[in-house]
Amino acid sequence: SAAARLRRTSASHTGASCQRGRGSVEKIAWWPQEPGAPCNAEARTPRHLRNCALSRISRLLGKMQISGQPHLAGAFRKPIAFKWPKTALQSRASHSLTRKASPTLSCIKQLPRLPIVSAACRLSPMPSRFMSTAFEPPPDDDDDAHWEARFLQATQTIPPSSASHAESAAAMRELVRSGLLLHTDLRDRPERFFNAHRLLARHAVQHGPGFWIRFTVHYNLCFGTVLAVGGPEQVATLHEAQEQGLLGCFALTEKLAGVQSGLLVQTAAEYDTASGEFVLHTPSEGAAKNWISQGFTADKAVVLADLRVDGVRRGPHAFLIDLRRHGELVAGVSVGDMGTKTTGNDLDNAWIAFDRVRVPRTALLNGYAYVDEAGTYSLRTTSIKPFEMIGQRLYTGRVAVAQAALAYRRELFRVTKEYADAKPIWSPTAGAPTCQTAGQAHLSSIPQLRALFAEADDTAADLERFVSICESRLTPLLRSGAVPDEELAHAIATAKVKAVEASIDLCWRLKQEVGSYALMGSSGFAHLDFLNCCKFAEGDSRVLMLKMARDRMRRYASETKSGEKAVAGEEREFELCGALGKALSSAKGDKAVQARLWDANWRTVYALAEAVMERTIDKVLH
Repeated sequence: SAAARLRRTSASHTGASCQRGRGSVEKIAWWPQEPGAPCNAEARTPRHLRNCALSRISRLLGKMQISGQPHLAGAFRKPIAFKWPKTALQSRASHSLTRKASPTLSCIKQLPRLPIVSAACRLSPMPSRFMSTAFEPPPDDDDDAHWEARFLQATQTIPPSSASHAESAAAMRELVRSGLLLHTDLRDRPERFFNAHRLLARHAVQHGPGFWIRFTVHYNLCFGTVLAVGGPEQVATLHEAQEQGLLGCFALTEKLAGVQSGLLVQTAAEYDTASGEFVLHTPSEGAAKNWISQGFTADKAVVLADLRVDGVRRGPHAFLIDLRRHGELVAGVSVGDMGTKTTGNDLDNAWIAFDRVRVPRTALLNGYAYVDEAGTYSLRTTSIKPFEMIGQRLYTGRVAVAQAALAYRRELFRVTKEYADAKPIWSPTAGAPTCQTAGQAHLSSIPQLRALFAEADDTAADLERFVSICESRLTPLLRSGAVPDEELAHAIATAKVKAVEASIDLCWRLKQEVGSYALMGSSGFAHLDFLNCCKFAEGDSRVLMLKMARDRMRRYASETKSGEKAVAGEEREFELCGALGKALSSAKGDKAVQARLWDANWRTVYALAEAVMERTIDKVLH
């Protein structure tokens, strides 16, 4: 099999049209091979078959043209898939699910935005002079550079922050249906998954963070969780959801279980043995799912709930449920808007509550744990708990968030420097500014601003290299399904915290140095709160730093107990651990008192975390 893309170079020479139909795309009848066609049946490698197909289609186009409705003549804009034997999206999805499948053939015709083509389309003779200019070989799915160009083109314009929820969701559905990024690419092509996030983040400066957040919630948190903890049958449904353009959300955080209050979810999932169903229920107002991105428009939801089987609590488990069917909320589901935000208002954020919503037994993502028809709970492996694999999405999300923060910082500094380089100012040597730029002093020549631009370049270069290394170490684990070890998990947390915090610091300082320009709506500073979103996404920066400090204190306790001295390069950490240990010693083992003393010494706690992160980055880069 092979792939073929058809493109018209001169719209005025075409008479193409099709009728809008229903159902799946109809198959095209392929003409028998002409005598003398260069297709050797004995050498049917995928590449050879592709070349044969391209040759045959080229000759066919020289003789035939699609004809029908004249109002579509010459309008070749949006791609549409002719099915032989599958749509292009189905073919790519099949390739991803089997991983090693050969490339499949689909004919892509540049037509208006028609999702399907009916069998009423008919072929008629076409002048042969158009044969050579009507044809172009297909993009190679394995060519990342070509894929990036197509992704950039598809996302050249995205909904601005002023767009409605419906408009933004519709654009997301179109991007999902395009198949440019598959739901399985997080496993099969993780580099492409991360690159897509970086490419989209460039829009946040002008359009806000809404669409980027919508994108990562859909691909990483929702369907990425299905990929991580779903069974084979559940993973196999991903390509169908993508074909239909279904949107997903990730219902984890609750009013009393958020990024800073802990993730001990109270939403319950009780198994009803009599019906073979789970009953999802929100037992209290504090258990309502909170700040669920895309919750107002999503069709599917991955819901984290406390699983209870035969009266026994089994802890948080993930369920893939229908949130809406045909655009309507399923019975028992209630949603509410979180309200107007400072930025990203094209993104819908919702609270979600469940009133004894019944879902099938197959809704439990069962790659690592399952409940059989008799109501028996079992783990498929004792070495990996389901929640650990759900945590995989936090690792990928932290890398993506770190890259997005750096991309936002880079674009904001680029736009601002262009302005500063062109903005004339008064100086003692050049005098008053004029309309002429030659010999003029400019805003970017002010020493503090010039120093900030240089500092930002140096800081970002180190952080971007560090984050890139974390990505390269994580991607093999995503392909194999393995869990990062403690060292990599800590490095990824460090990447997320330092990339975000450095971007916040640099962008805030830049805003203070460019005067009234920072107030302009087109400057990009209006969406600076995107970085605040990055701060608490996928693990709040402060919470991650608290864990780093606690882990280092545990290690310090072990070191001092065995009489070990500070390791070279860790002297600062050893000093801070000693000071913190001395402050906590008066608790004499009382956990409540120790917690109060920990809070009282919070500056030392965060200084310890900073020292640990600095050492981590230095170790990786050098």
